[in-house]
Amino acid sequence: MFRTEDLSDNSLVNQFVNGDQAAIEILIARHKKRVFTYIILIVKNHHLAEDIFQDTFIKVIRSLKTGKYTENGKFISWVLRISHNLIIDHFRKEKLLSTTSNDDTSIDLFNSPKYSEENIEDKLVYEQITSDVRLLIEELPDDQRQVIMMRHFQGLSFKEIADLTDVSINTALGRMRYALINLRKMIEKKNLCLTKI
Repeated sequence: MFRTEDLSDNSLVNQFVNGDQAAIEILIARHKKRVFTYIILIVKNHHLAEDIFQDTFIKVIRSLKTGKYTENGKFISWVLRISHNLIIDHFRKEKLLSTTSNDDTSIDLFNSPKYSEENIEDKLVYEQITSDVRLLIEELPDDQRQVIMMRHFQGLSFKEIADLTDVSINTALGRMRYALINLRKMIEKKNLCLTKI
């Protein structure tokens, strides 16, 4: 007899969209370990990883119910991309909320050059460089963009990248090499200056 557990991810997605609640439970159980491992490798905090894991599947369910899942590719890649975006959102919020207290030290932190404001010109140049680099990264093929993001924005090792993307370390290294070659070509073609003059 044919069992629901044997269905492909896309078949289960279709069943869930058509009202079968059990289908989403099978999908979550099927991919729980991989998604949680991906999150914990990046955030390195069990409680935070659990929160992001829950938020990921809440977003998955909402997106499926509102018809926002249009991918014909791998369901798991889509889920990992959602968790990846939620991780980035978390770190952005954390960065915005981080504050420094002057009461915890005898040194006046706010008169320290370390905490002094950089001049507006430096700030604008840095923001422009960052913006240019992000736009260039967006133009890379998916596999190259993914390895750049995981390596340079999340600080993962090539072994972790290889494990999370189901490829060999050599393939992960190759993708990084091609990504850097392509970025250099785009920088030259667009005649961009990515350094402070």
